[in-house]
Amino acid sequence: MGITAKELAKKLNLSATAVSMALNDKPGVSTQTRARIIKEAEKAGYDFSRLALKNNKTGDIYCVIYRAHNAILNYTPIFSELIDGMEQECRAKGYRLKTLQIYEKTDDVKRYLEDLRVNGCVGIILLGTEITASICNDFLALNIPMILLDSYFDSVSCSSVIINNSQGAYLATNYLIDRLGKQPGHLCSSYKIENFTERKNGFQRAVREHGMSVGKSISHELSPSIEGALSDMLEIIDRGDHLAECYFADNDLIAIGAIKALKLRGYSIPEDIAIIGFDNITEGKVIDPALTTIEIPRHFMGQTAARQLIQEIETPLPHTVKIEISTTLVKRFSV
Repeated sequence: MGITAKELAKKLNLSATAVSMALNDKPGVSTQTRARIIKEAEKAGYDFSRLALKNNKTGDIYCVIYRAHNAILNYTPIFSELIDGMEQECRAKGYRLKTLQIYEKTDDVKRYLEDLRVNGCVGIILLGTEITASICNDFLALNIPMILLDSYFDSVSCSSVIINNSQGAYLATNYLIDRLGKQPGHLCSSYKIENFTERKNGFQRAVREHGMSVGKSISHELSPSIEGALSDMLEIIDRGDHLAECYFADNDLIAIGAIKALKLRGYSIPEDIAIIGFDNITEGKVIDPALTTIEIPRHFMGQTAARQLIQEIETPLPHTVKIEISTTLVKRFSV
């Protein structure tokens, strides 16, 4: 009977983890140590057929939700739709999906990275809404197949699945102008991420294409949460700032907070001021009036990310890809 991996580790005076990484061709050991382990395993009669069977098992895919500041990702219902899509695709292909939340300010990120390296993770879907290129590259250094979800960086060499933010903001702004014939304002997030920058670009493109000046669009910065936007908008109204007759908001949370503030100060929506949001969250359906918004197909987005990752796990690609998911306009009563 051949030697076991545990016996091999003891014989070479190495950790079981190091031997496992070498035998499974995973990163984490030097080329010299790997070669030494393989050579000794062959000499001692290690049963590589068991390893082949083990490697034929699909294993665990991790959805890593990385929170840098919690300003955007504190609205958790968005996760469930994404994860449902991932789980459906993983289950269909025989993989297990596990979720991991990392808080940059309080967690030991290096420890989590090391855990992913040694715990049987075969692929990572990294939710990058709040992430930086530097952190993405730390995950890539694990040499585990990875998809970046909801973010893209030119400097990061991995495939990405993102929302077509510019297209969605363009649809929203175009609808406002066509419907009302007025210069739209912009309720923009006080916290800047790439998604909001792209939405600003789509907003401005629609304004210009209607022969309007971007410089004449009234813009207010609001916190990207219902409570924060409510407080900020009340302050704007109370100090007498000039208001637009219609607004595109960077997300539904901002739009809902602004609507609540305007109604508290006696404005009628949409008769006095019309507002359109972005995300199509549940609260937008029940607020009065129901919020006109941009729908993101989050379930499909999760499926797409998992499908692309599994393809790259099973058949490594020579090039990375960038997949943009289009959005649709949902017409309700706030416009």
